[in-house]
Amino acid sequence: MCNASSPSEPKLAKCDEWVKDFDFDEFTRDMKNLGDEMEKNQGPADVRHLKKMVMWSNACGIVGMLTMGLGVHIVPIFALSTFTFTRWTMIAHHTCHGGYDKIHPNKKRWNRFKFAIGGLWNRMCDWFDWMMPEAWNVEHNNRHHYCLSELDDPDLVENNLKDMRDLPVPTFVKYLALPMLVTTWKWFYYAPNTYKELKLARWRKAGKKIPDDVVTSDAVTVRSLLFSGGTPFYSFWEFFSVVIGPYLIIHFFLFPAPLLAIGEYMGTGHEMYINAVKNLFLAELLTNAHGFVAIVTNHAGDDMYRFRDGCRPYSGSFYLRQVLASVNFWTGSDINDFMHGYLNYQIEHHMWPSLSMLSYKRSQPLVKSLCEKHGVPYVQENVFLRTKKTIDIMTGTSSMRWFPADYEKKYLEMDAAREAEKKTRKTVLLSDKCMTAAQE
Repeated sequence: MCNASSPSEPKLAKCDEWVKDFDFDEFTRDMKNLGDEMEKNQGPADVRHLKKMVMWSNACGIVGMLTMGLGVHIVPIFALSTFTFTRWTMIAHHTCHGGYDKIHPNKKRWNRFKFAIGGLWNRMCDWFDWMMPEAWNVEHNNRHHYCLSELDDPDLVENNLKDMRDLPVPTFVKYLALPMLVTTWKWFYYAPNTYKELKLARWRKAGKKIPDDVVTSDAVTVRSLLFSGGTPFYSFWEFFSVVIGPYLIIHFFLFPAPLLAIGEYMGTGHEMYINAVKNLFLAELLTNAHGFVAIVTNHAGDDMYRFRDGCRPYSGSFYLRQVLASVNFWTGSDINDFMHGYLNYQIEHHMWPSLSMLSYKRSQPLVKSLCEKHGVPYVQENVFLRTKKTIDIMTGTSSMRWFPADYEKKYLEMDAAREAEKKTRKTVLLSDKCMTAAQE
């Protein structure tokens, strides 16, 4: 463990000494060139890979649907859980980022501006989960990706769990709360907080004043909505009727309703329907746990960095932060990647969010090699080891690192200088064109 966790420590800790010899400019060029190359090489193979992953995900859904009324057992629970997990983490995730905008022939569906948004029907057909897709697009695609490991990052575990971290009780007492958090986090925390980010973005766009007593970086949860005065952005009834209510009613009670008729026809009464409802709820607990292990752990641990100020997207600071504040899991085979929801390529995904799943697989060894070349820490570990490190952050047993302040400022200034130079160059080129036109 590195002891450089103070946000204002001027002296470099041993684990931060790599920055002294780090070539920021060359690293920036290498990563930008690799990203451009990966995007240029996308095509039909990426679409075929997407179709295969969709087929595997749908197969899990079909198995779960056909067996959920035949008793409460592991087959429908695992199949339904895996379908829900992969539909979000692989299909919706990369489509909503625009990973297939330019290469998929069906532009009317497989496009970030079409997929799952525009109404309840589209949500049901493309990606039906606790979160409202429009809200998730704002919270995840914008706020999380472009404020990674800053205080404005809505998914910053260390900040979101500060109440638990600071709770003056023994650590084992905090552990007692973990099973409930791990199996309910999607509807308890993620759905209300993503909706808050959507409403907050709309308030800001409309120029509406945010109340002085509102800390926008604080997470909104079902508990805060019901017992802590709520939020000025929306009421609990609005949240229920628009966000989680449709999923709760349709997914858990209306979706298995045909089994009532089938049960009557087969002479089993309501048994098949009740079995299905039980399986759906148990699958919900499992998919929450699966999602926690593969998602929440991506940016938490005592080897992950935090940052003080924002940076320009796709700048040198941006590329560096995606590596330093993200972790990869085991990578390789399709089945391994499928069960990780392709979140095991988190570093590559954060560097270039709008690429396809297959592009992340292709780029992973190249990114790792470039990081080794430049001496940049590239963290890749077993997902269960990362779960332990995440729990340590949640309970306050350990803390994340702060990136050295002087170097953070230095790199931001280098980014600004490069951007100014780029604008100057464009201005000069435009002047030359105007001069040439005038002479003609």
